[in-house]
Amino acid sequence: MNISAQAFLEAITEAGCFQQIQVHTEGPILKGHGYISEKLFVRFYMNQRTQTVAFALIRNEERIWGIDHDHRRKWHQHPLGSPDIHQTVEPLSIIEIIQELLGVLARLQTE
Repeated sequence: MNISAQAFLEAITEAGCFQQIQVHTEGPILKGHGYISEKLFVRFYMNQRTQTVAFALIRNEERIWGIDHDHRRKWHQHPLGSPDIHQTVEPLSIIEIIQELLGVLARLQTE
């Protein structure tokens, strides 16, 4: 897996679900928030050097879903409804993570 900051940002901006996006970069690290509504946002993080990736969907200040990759726990998901669980998943591209996010958002709309 080799994710570029440009591909990461393009996927986030083209997702079409964010009202506002805030991004901060420092060296190999890119992090920020994508706001969906006042109380629902995605916190994202990427370190190009370590290839760490983290997406957390936050509602009312609590993570309700997420997908992460790091060298210790590899690729894993924090499933909707059980965000404290680390469920192993196959490696995902940034586009696939955004697709997963959009699916979760669609499920939230039907609740």
